[in-house]
Amino acid sequence: MKKRVFLAAAMAAVLVACSSGVKLDDVPVEDRKAGVAPPEGATGPGGGVPGRVEQVRVDPAAGDKAGPANVARIIYFDYDSNEIKPQFQQLIEAHARFIKAGNGRRVVIEGHTDERGGSEYNLALGQRRSEAVRRAFGLLGVPDAQVEAVSLGKEKPAVEGHDESAWQQNRRAEIAYR
Repeated sequence: MKKRVFLAAAMAAVLVACSSGVKLDDVPVEDRKAGVAPPEGATGPGGGVPGRVEQVRVDPAAGDKAGPANVARIIYFDYDSNEIKPQFQQLIEAHARFIKAGNGRRVVIEGHTDERGGSEYNLALGQRRSEAVRRAFGLLGVPDAQVEAVSLGKEKPAVEGHDESAWQQNRRAEIAYR
């Protein structure tokens, strides 16, 4: 019997503690002064007019600013290949030096393919391409913890088109700093 009384008292205490003074049936307050000019000199966050939505300005090149100056970020591959061509060795060496020089710098290598072939095959080929670049960085002393290899397959072509010229530009690995 004592347990039931204690349990009933505890439940009543919980319900009282959970109640709030907010009246759920009241209509919320509305700002009916929209369109009225703010006092002179008043500004909102970021220096804009309070209550106004301002367009966010994004620098599309902001992600490209990290990286060695005047060094390309794209390695091109032959058809159905993940072998890095000798002409891209200097590019990889420059990025490896840059990554090692910046303590904690992280890089993502995105493997891409042209439109030919199935999605699964192209994802696997894109992964082999990004892994080839990651291994090259590893051989040059870049810690694995700083490099991530991913595949985008044929999903993000650099160039739209259905000819060899477009396909050559889409068979690539891109180096992106994070």
